Amino acid sequence: MNNAASAPGQAAAGPVPRVGLLGTGPWAQRTHAPALAAHPGSEFAGVWGRRPEAAAELAAEHGVKVYEEPEELFAECDVVAFALPPDVQAGLAVRAAAAGCHLLLDKPVATTPAQARIVADAVARHGVASVVFLTLRFAEPTAGWVAEQAARTGWFTAAAHWLGAVFPPDGTPSAYADSPWRKAKGGLWDVGPHALSVLIPILGEVTEVSATRGPSDVVQLALRHASGAASTAVLSLGAPQAAAGVGLELRGTAGVHALPGWSDVPGAYGKALDALLDAARTGVPDPRDARFGARLTEILAQAEAQLPT
Repeated sequence: MNNAASAPGQAAAGPVPRVGLLGTGPWAQRTHAPALAAHPGSEFAGVWGRRPEAAAELAAEHGVKVYEEPEELFAECDVVAFALPPDVQAGLAVRAAAAGCHLLLDKPVATTPAQARIVADAVARHGVASVVFLTLRFAEPTAGWVAEQAARTGWFTAAAHWLGAVFPPDGTPSAYADSPWRKAKGGLWDVGPHALSVLIPILGEVTEVSATRGPSDVVQLALRHASGAASTAVLSLGAPQAAAGVGLELRGTAGVHALPGWSDVPGAYGKALDALLDAARTGVPDPRDARFGARLTEILAQAEAQLPT
């Protein structure tokens, strides 16, 4: 592991950063691996997975090495990208940081505050960079929209919804339905980080949270922010196909502003890698780092504790 990191989009002054991928599921196949293979400022080095046959297949698709053990990947890579369930990710992230690798994490970082803090502490202790891939914070035009709204003041309230049809009532198969952790934790944990990742930079830190359940796995959050603004977020992976969708509306002295649409998720993942390489090169932590990811886990755990089991 040579710990190389050159400026995103520029020719490397030294060795090109090598990136290894942990995970082989649908997101790894459709987003992570294609984005890493297409990234101009790094080298996609190889894949490790808990299912060796799936790792071999994904590695062969992109002409990269398949690793038999995570430590072998850590030893040969500068960056580790994660496409694993959160509580599997957390333990491996600590080991990767100890090996000196920069971390491109998935959300949520973990599903307990203690685990998430251990990851953030490992990043700080070993002096590596970290970024959590939160789609709306890297995709365009949403990333630019968030920055524009965060620069404004006078927000009064916001209403967000992320209603996925991964587990719809009619049982229609989804490519992402074969996910035990999503079945167990639901929309609060899978799409909740996305909503919070937009609300917090615009309205400020969450100071109060309450949560209630609705039909299926619907969870509604009511939040108070450091700015004084109030917001709500309705989250689910079990919405009917016809009701699925994502939206966020802000209201304040600047008027009413709605989150724009986005589409290029692999492109957004490439921008997350750009941000990580920039943080590694400059030593300046990215605002969407493991510490921010740990804070998201704390808020979600606080909400979950209020829900009936």
